[in-house]
Parts: sequence; structure tokens; C-alpha cells
Amino acid sequence: MKIKPIRKFFITPHAAFEMRRRGLLEDLIRKVLEAPEQRLDLRPGRVVLQSQMTFGSPGETYLVRVFVDVERRPTAVVTAYRTSKVAKYWKESP
Repeated sequence: MKIKPIRKFFITPHAAFEMRRRGLLEDLIRKVLEAPEQRLDLRPGRVVLQSQMTFGSPGETYLVRVFVDVERRPTAVVTAYRTSKVAKYWKESP
């Protein structure tokens, strides 16, 4: 099933702080929101959108996870991070 892209969003002050601290640019977050590979429902109104991406040279695969409140208008980015523990968070399709 195709995941609906999120094009209208704002970044909360907490998310902006964490993105700066973690070295994540808004363009990267926008890419995940506009074309997420997976969507996981955490609780009503809160989801995580995630995509596998390659960083560095020669290139390591990381999972970029963006937590959003989808019931807010526009959608609110709550926090975001990247992790090398792809297998821990990646959900295989049944």
C-alpha cells in the first residue's frame, strides 16, 4: 500500500533543536515526509515515517525516523533521528 506523502508540515522547536544536535537537515526530513518507505502507527494521532538512506563514503545505510503528529494542521514534526539499527525498527511486509 502506498503511503500518503506529507507536504505541509512545521517543525516544532523541540524537533528543530534535536535535528541541529543530530546534524539532520530539513531537506532530509522533507524527503522522508514526502516519500516514506514505511509508516508505523504509534498511538492515535502519532506516527513515525521512516526510510533507509545511505550516508558517507563508501556509504553506510541508516534508518531515518521522523515522528509526526498527523492530527495537527499542518502536520507537526515532533522529533527525528537516524540510526544504524535498521533491523530493530524496520518492519518486513507480511
